[in-house]
Amino acid sequence: MSVFTGWRAALRIARRDAMRAKGRSALVVAMIAIPVLGVTALDVTYRSVETSTAEKLAAQVGSADALFRDPQAGPLDQSVSGDDYSPLSEDPPPDEEIPAIDLRTTFPKGARSISIQSVPANVTTGYGVADVDIVEFRTSDAMARGKLDLVDGAFPKGTGEMVATEAFLKSAGLHVGSQITVRGPNRKYTVTGTVEQPENLTVKALYADPGAVIAPWKANAARDKKLLPPNPDDLTWLVKAGNGTGVTWSDVLAANKKGALVVSRQVVLDPPPDSEVPLIKKHGSNPAPESSDELSAALITVVAMAVLEIVLLAGPAFAVGARRSRRQLGLLGTCGGDRRHVRAVVLSGGLVLGGAGAVVGVAAGLVLTAVFQPLIEEQAQHRFGSLVLEPKELLAIAVIGMITGVLAALAPAIVAGRQSVLESLTGHRGVRRGSRVLPIVGACALAIGVAIAVLGGTTGNSTEVAAGSVVAELGLLCCIPVIVGFLGRLGRTLPLSPRMALRDAARNRGRTAPAVAAVMAAVAGSVAIATFMSSKDAQGEYDYVPMLSAQSVVLYSPDGENSKAADQLARAAVERNMNPIGKPAGISRGWAGSDCNTYYEDENACGSLELVKPTGRGHTCPLNAKGAKELALRQSDEEHRNMMHSPECVDERYTIDAFNTGGSNIVVGDASLLKTYVKLDDPAAAKALEAGTPVLLNRAFAKDGQITVKAVHQYSDKDKKNRALHPGPARTTTDRLKVYVADAKYAETPGIRVIMPEKTAQRLGLHTAPYGSVYNVAHPPTDAESQRTEAAIQQAGANVYVQSGTEPGENEDIMLLVLTLFAGVVTVGAAAITTGLSKADAEADLTTLSAVGAPPRVRRTLSGFQCLVVALTGVLLGTAAGLVPAVALRLIDLRNALEAMRQDPMESAYTPIVVPWVTIGLLAVVVPLLAGLLAALFTRSRLTLSRRAG
Repeated sequence: MSVFTGWRAALRIARRDAMRAKGRSALVVAMIAIPVLGVTALDVTYRSVETSTAEKLAAQVGSADALFRDPQAGPLDQSVSGDDYSPLSEDPPPDEEIPAIDLRTTFPKGARSISIQSVPANVTTGYGVADVDIVEFRTSDAMARGKLDLVDGAFPKGTGEMVATEAFLKSAGLHVGSQITVRGPNRKYTVTGTVEQPENLTVKALYADPGAVIAPWKANAARDKKLLPPNPDDLTWLVKAGNGTGVTWSDVLAANKKGALVVSRQVVLDPPPDSEVPLIKKHGSNPAPESSDELSAALITVVAMAVLEIVLLAGPAFAVGARRSRRQLGLLGTCGGDRRHVRAVVLSGGLVLGGAGAVVGVAAGLVLTAVFQPLIEEQAQHRFGSLVLEPKELLAIAVIGMITGVLAALAPAIVAGRQSVLESLTGHRGVRRGSRVLPIVGACALAIGVAIAVLGGTTGNSTEVAAGSVVAELGLLCCIPVIVGFLGRLGRTLPLSPRMALRDAARNRGRTAPAVAAVMAAVAGSVAIATFMSSKDAQGEYDYVPMLSAQSVVLYSPDGENSKAADQLARAAVERNMNPIGKPAGISRGWAGSDCNTYYEDENACGSLELVKPTGRGHTCPLNAKGAKELALRQSDEEHRNMMHSPECVDERYTIDAFNTGGSNIVVGDASLLKTYVKLDDPAAAKALEAGTPVLLNRAFAKDGQITVKAVHQYSDKDKKNRALHPGPARTTTDRLKVYVADAKYAETPGIRVIMPEKTAQRLGLHTAPYGSVYNVAHPPTDAESQRTEAAIQQAGANVYVQSGTEPGENEDIMLLVLTLFAGVVTVGAAAITTGLSKADAEADLTTLSAVGAPPRVRRTLSGFQCLVVALTGVLLGTAAGLVPAVALRLIDLRNALEAMRQDPMESAYTPIVVPWVTIGLLAVVVPLLAGLLAALFTRSRLTLSRRAG
């Protein structure tokens, strides 16, 4: 019999065996298909999310041939893509603005064009009013397709209609058919449709036909001098060539001579040689960016993990199948078949089921990617255009899945081939002791892998981190049989079902260990990424610098010229719509000489106010003084962090001027400001303010309980009012003031160093004016609350603004949720598959259990605890394995941060390692319990007794 004839027979036997055992075959196909599905979806999503040159062009020029704009640089040379240019005149006349050109004179002859021009405006919304960009753009023109697409409704058909992006409508509480009033032209517009920019789905904008907004706004401003005129951006034009050949490179060069910058579809897709590009001949070409190996390494890692998952999950299934078919394989031996024929039958099962799983996985991956395409696009914040399928890559994924199915059947095939015909026919499995060497090798590999990963982290070698993490995980994998065997000893004092589940897992390690390893591998990857991301988020929160204190809202007037009634109405708007906690605190500005906010145009026409910082220990920041680098060399990241947040250093890196104090951060206020904004509830501080003593929040500015205030009293000749109060030449005063010093933790209060009483400011010869009111709120205002408040303020006619404090970490951790779901699905799947295999492998034991009178519920609870054992063990081991690469990678970040800090001691070196306890808790508690409950729920409690063989 030829080799091919033998394999044909083996394949036929394997196919018939797969059809007979449909349940087991479906499990194997599912185990192979799930990782293949994941890799297929990842490949298609990556290829689709990656923006192609054509898609980038569509975002710029739509369906037109080119985009023309005026950079106001005069005649110029440009790059092929239009993203770089150089004026021909290298020495333009000083202080002379090059006049704008009429871009229509630069178009090719016979070309058709439409203009694009945006203007910021204030419009009414479903909640109140909001600021938004209005773009005058004929959206109904075919040239706009690709740059702006209609989602719902219809395009504008006149100057009284608009379309809006979905993001704006959602934030404004509007819909198609709503009416919007634009402040400026004071006209009402009807929203006729919803549009989107495919390259950016988060844009908030309104679109109207040219002449619908800017022209009537200019006419209104010309009639009403109190109305500010529009401030539109420069005009750009989409151009369609009339000759049908597009805008050529010669057309681009001709437009460059007239001062236009052009992005041409034809030129970008079919660029001219470098010898014909003047910019390249003059300045040379930019080197192409070097390709990175990180993507290749990531793809190899993903494929390797998928192969590992398949082998670990499918291997036990083939082993169970081989044992269930041992009599059939024994009969094959009695008919003259040798060991290689038995191996061929088992391997053929891997080939048949691997091929089926690969096909199902690729097909399901394509279908699911198409189904979830809108959700993926929302997360990527741009449209794909179309799903990009690479046939070679998809074929390679399918082939790898099929080959992996064969590899998963390799070990069971070898074991089946070693069994004698007699053992196969009688059904005896024989007794085989577990390897004593494997756990020792695994423990050594685990220790060596952790050491390599940590060494790589401390030396900054990511390759060593990756290698060490893999070695550690493989070492832990080798230890799993011993760990599973140890579980059997834990069941001595447990009730019947959990005791039997633990002993069954320990007795059938060949089935349990690979499933635990598969769960461990999936959870390890998820925990590693989740830990790394959580640590990065914590670092970002540490580096975040708020403009205002969290949960604070400031209502302020830049000029303070509102009437008392308008101010009262504005405060009522905030109190009605933002639900502040308690009463507001008034806050005032203080300045010396003429106010620089008013008299900033003339040189030396305004005064200044400065809080002088003493020098020496406790005042000067050691990280910004002589010997700072030597000090940084001796500091750990935690020591450096504490010093950076000390009062001496907190103001050295940056200063937040939240209340328009000119950099002094001296505000005028009373005790209510302490409690509302500073969150300082100290009766002694409040009493000091009432007595005229300033409260100092940053103790580094105090020496012997006093601060030094330096004021330059310099006036503008135009400032008649304040000049009359302080006649004479400009003078500089330096005053020492006794202060109440707050605790060190208040030094980081945004925007305030000193709160000065009104009477103290007047005693120093300072001018004061109310700035606004500070409110304490339960949460940052929503879009609806802000828009309602703005509408009420405008209705009151008050020239005031609302500013709110924000908190770090407000982004949604969608990636953590996805990772948790992925690991949970694999965990539940692996545990369910193992439970199903254990049921198929232990039918005789279950029959005996029912025969001796075990209650029906024991069968359900046994299945549930079998599933729970696999899931919980795999999750706990995976968590431990996943922390190794995460910690090692953070050590690399720490090393790099310390190097940067030692070069510039004012740079932050804080590199926290944050364990995502919520993710781990979900995986360690919720997922195993869910797996156990599902297994118990879907297990039949009663079993039909069958006749025992023999």
